[in-house]
Amino acid sequence: MHVDPEPLERLRQRTSEKWRAFPPDVLPLFVAEMDYPLADPIRQRLHALIELGDSGYVSSPAELGVAFAGFAERHWGWRLDPSKVRACTDVSVGIAEVLRRVIAPGDGVVITSPVYAPFADLVAEAGGVVVDVPLAAGELDTDAVDAALAAGARAVLLSNPHNPLGLVHSRERLVALADAAARHGAHVISDEIHGPLAQVGHDFVPFLSVSDAARDWGVTVTSASKAFNLAGFKCALMVAASERGLAVLDGMPEEVMFRTSIVGYHASVAAFTDGDEWLAGVLDALRESSRLLAALLAEHLPEVGYAPPSASYLAWLDMRRLGWGDDPAQRALEVARVALNPGLTFGPSGAGFARLNFACAPEVLREAINRLAAAR
Repeated sequence: MHVDPEPLERLRQRTSEKWRAFPPDVLPLFVAEMDYPLADPIRQRLHALIELGDSGYVSSPAELGVAFAGFAERHWGWRLDPSKVRACTDVSVGIAEVLRRVIAPGDGVVITSPVYAPFADLVAEAGGVVVDVPLAAGELDTDAVDAALAAGARAVLLSNPHNPLGLVHSRERLVALADAAARHGAHVISDEIHGPLAQVGHDFVPFLSVSDAARDWGVTVTSASKAFNLAGFKCALMVAASERGLAVLDGMPEEVMFRTSIVGYHASVAAFTDGDEWLAGVLDALRESSRLLAALLAEHLPEVGYAPPSASYLAWLDMRRLGWGDDPAQRALEVARVALNPGLTFGPSGAGFARLNFACAPEVLREAINRLAAAR
């Protein structure tokens, strides 16, 4: 099954951030929303929900835990305990709530820049202080993380797979990270929202699956929202694999779970239970789009560095050789009328970079690269 993107004229009828943040002459390739239609199993489940008028408060996370456990075993060989899954509104909320439980005000929290821009805000929201341990040669610097924990940091906020690079962390690096956390009594919160988007040949490794230390000191926060385009439905999962981790989740106020959208809950269950065929089609489309992007850049913008991501539909573009300054996304928007994410929002090492969303139609991608090339 190949999943084709929606026509541009239909997409412009959407009211989401991607299609309302900029005027119609701008090609929006920034925020992480895909241009594909919803999977049929999700559509069908939501129609049934509406027909029943089933629009009340969410009840138990049990069905979601079972659905995700089945998905995790089929795709990654990870056998998790469904009874240790809890629901919340979205991954950012889950991260903030877990951090509140595992750090004290003023404690250091390690992030690994360039990394998802809201991580720093979430650390601050939970009362922590950011301790930036940048990636080294495009990989986790576990020795530097260990040193930061030895110096007093109390948690690590991990992007797995890593946004914006699309990096799938190796089992060996994750084991080393877990060992460092256990050695210093620090928690690891693993954001695994892009896990289902790992491409063939790049095996995603769930953090909680790698070792006893990871299970003891880790909590995973994830969602169907990126892989199945459900960000606005507001449902995410918090997963524990030990009594320590479960105590973190069950120590939260009950409202954390009850704020979950019942619509998002059912959409997520449908995605994890019956969405495999659709997801495989989307991964095929993304693989083609990534190859097209590489070819277009080589032909029209050879100065731009691009390493195809192993997971996700987000391209991390090195635009420093264009001479567009620390924020090339500004020129891209003002001159080319293409909206990209500024690299600087991902940390100081993002200067001269921009993030591009290639989960779009080929003609949109071609037009965007042509516009950027003309703006040189």
